[in-house]
Amino acid sequence: MKDQSSQIFLQRARVMNFIRKTAFLCFIIAIFYSLAAVVYSTKVIYKVKLNYAVILEQFDGQRQAVTDVGWHYRLPFFTRLEKEVPLMNQNLYLGGSSSPIKIISKENVALWASAMMTFKIKDLKVWGIENLSPETLLQGDFDGIAKDNLQAQEVNRLISEREAIKEKIFHALKNRPINKNGPTIEDKYGIEVISFVLNETRFGDKLVEATEEKKRRQLIAEADNYAADQEAARIKKLYKAYLQGIRALHIALGGTDQQGVSPALLEFLSQQKWATAYEKNQSDQTTFVLHGAGRPPSLTLPSLAGKRSDTPLKSSNKNTPPRTD
Repeated sequence: MKDQSSQIFLQRARVMNFIRKTAFLCFIIAIFYSLAAVVYSTKVIYKVKLNYAVILEQFDGQRQAVTDVGWHYRLPFFTRLEKEVPLMNQNLYLGGSSSPIKIISKENVALWASAMMTFKIKDLKVWGIENLSPETLLQGDFDGIAKDNLQAQEVNRLISEREAIKEKIFHALKNRPINKNGPTIEDKYGIEVISFVLNETRFGDKLVEATEEKKRRQLIAEADNYAADQEAARIKKLYKAYLQGIRALHIALGGTDQQGVSPALLEFLSQQKWATAYEKNQSDQTTFVLHGAGRPPSLTLPSLAGKRSDTPLKSSNKNTPPRTD
């Protein structure tokens, strides 16, 4: 009995000892894990990956660019990791989005366009230390240069000559100063512009409908202008024939080419023309032409004094004596 109870006691002791060791081991692991989590969260030990760099702020306010790949150590509470910067090729979209944005062409026509610039950071000190929020600043300068070139073009060129416009904008991004006598984009941000792509240039749906309506109206206007030109040509021919007829009538009446056409003849012909027009549109009316040849008519009246002396005036009133001069 004593041997059996001693064996049970030993087994219980071994189990308790194992539990204590296991608990202690778990406690040690938890402490190490907590310390590692604290170190990782505070980034006292940090890693610089390939094609990445880290901007480190020192306690005295200086900022340092760390580009060496691998693990690094910093003093806690005396230094701060400001940002991690990718050094590989990066894309920057026109307007900050891959979706098309509205631009206004040289003829004040609205278009939808989308573009993308690819760049790479060459000088981390210029990019991350000399510029505050370089991504936002670069976005504004890129949009300004790209829109200046796009909106200075005509609609036909934006649609049909995309290759030439793309190369022009790429050259402006690499070499054109942002302002007169100022730095270029590459000098200002320490980057290298790799490429520029003009993804899309198109009309909006409503603008397409308006353009078709405009074309339809232009066709109608051109047709009206053509009809007006034809009518004008016909009138010119009629007028020329009319002048030739007047000249022939003038010569037939004894005139010569050196003499001008008599105004009386022109007036007579004009009256005959209007008389013919009235005759074609008669509505119980009598049309007559009175031609005075531009001179007052000759009219002879009898002498009033002789008539009074020869024939006495008769009065309607019998009681009234006749009037005498």
